[in-house]
Amino acid sequence: MSRNGLKVWLLVGEIAVSLYLGFSAARAQSTSQQTPAPAATPSKLAEEQFKNIQVLKGIPADQVVPSMQFISASLGVECEYCHVHGAMEKDDKKPKVTARKMITMMMAINKDNFEGRRDVTCFSCHRGTKEPVGTPIIRDEEAEPDNDGGKKSDEGNPALPPAGQLLHKYLAALGGTDALQKISTRVQKGTVTAFGGERFPVEIYSKGPDRRVSIMHLKGGDSVTGFDGKQGWLGVPGRTHLMSAAENAAARVDADLYFAAHLKTMFQKFTVDAGKKIDGHSTYLVSCQDEGLPPLQLYFDQQSGLLLRLVRYAETPLGRNPTQIDYADYRDAGGVKVPFRWTLARPDNRFTIQVDQIQHNIPVDDAKFVAPPPEPPAAAPKRSTP
Repeated sequence: MSRNGLKVWLLVGEIAVSLYLGFSAARAQSTSQQTPAPAATPSKLAEEQFKNIQVLKGIPADQVVPSMQFISASLGVECEYCHVHGAMEKDDKKPKVTARKMITMMMAINKDNFEGRRDVTCFSCHRGTKEPVGTPIIRDEEAEPDNDGGKKSDEGNPALPPAGQLLHKYLAALGGTDALQKISTRVQKGTVTAFGGERFPVEIYSKGPDRRVSIMHLKGGDSVTGFDGKQGWLGVPGRTHLMSAAENAAARVDADLYFAAHLKTMFQKFTVDAGKKIDGHSTYLVSCQDEGLPPLQLYFDQQSGLLLRLVRYAETPLGRNPTQIDYADYRDAGGVKVPFRWTLARPDNRFTIQVDQIQHNIPVDDAKFVAPPPEPPAAAPKRSTP
C-alpha cells in the first residue's frame, strides 16, 4: 500500500473514532444499556495473510499494519523506506533486513531485562529519526512543566478534586443525563480539513443507543465508516474492511450517544493530576485505567468542566500508537453542549473536523447503518481448451 493510500485509510478510520467523543481505547466492556457483542471470529495470523513474515510470526494479521505505523512514526519514514513499492514482500532493500535485526534485538532486551514488557521500543532510540539518537537534544525553548494549574496543599502537593467530581461536572457541563438521553438521533454536517489543507464534506448520522455512520465525500468517491450496533466497517471506493475485534469493541463504545453519562462505569480505576494548559485553559487530567490496557487520558477545563483533550493509545506488538484529539467550539445544540470542532493528531498526520450544522431527533433511516454486502470475488480468466 502506498503512503498516500495508507493515510486515506488512517483518516477514514480515525473519523469514526473522533466524531462523537473520540473514545477508542481498545476495550470490550459494555454498559448495561448495550447488547453484548457477539463472539469475535478468530483473526488470521500474520504469516497466514501476508507473504514473507519472519520476526512477527504468530501475531494477529490485523496487527501488522499498526506495527508498521509504529515503525514509521518512530523513525519518521514512509513505507517505501523499507519496502519495495508494489512488492512489499521483497527483501531488496537493506533497511528492511536491518529492521528485522533491530526488532529481534528489541524483543530480546525486553525479555531479558523487563519481564517481556515493551519498555524499550523503536522510539526509545530513534526519536523520530532514521538513525538512533545517542546525544541529548538541546531544546529551542525552556521546557514547561508537565503539571500546572493545581492549587497547592499545605504539604506542597496539588489539592486535586476526586475523579468522580470531575466526571460529574463534565456531564453537567454538557447538559446532564436527562438532556443527553432525550436525544434519539443526531445528524451532523461539516467539513474535514486534511492532507495539507484539502477540504472534504462530511456527514455523520447517529442513532441511539449505539449506531453511527460517517460519510466523507472524497474526489474519488465516498469513504464510509459505520457501526450497526454489533459490527463495524470501513469503506472506500472499491474496498470494504470489516473491523477487527479490537476495532469493533472501540467502535461500539465510541458510537454510544450517551458516553458522558456512562463514563463512570466504563473503567476500573481513575486517577487525577494537574494537566497541561490547552489554549490558555488550565486543566485537570483524569487517567482512566483497566488492568492490562493502556490508559485513556482526559483533560478537563478547570473552569467549565468541558473536555478539551483526549489522548488514547493503541497497542501493537512493537509499542503503543498515540492519538490526540482536541475539542473546541462548544455550542448549545438542542439543550446539550457539543464540540463543533475536533483536531485529531497522530505522529505522522492530523486533520480537523468542523461541524456547520447539527440536528437532533430527526428521522434517520435504519438502512444507513447496514454494512454493504461483501464484494464478489473477481472472476477467474477463461482459458481456451486445446
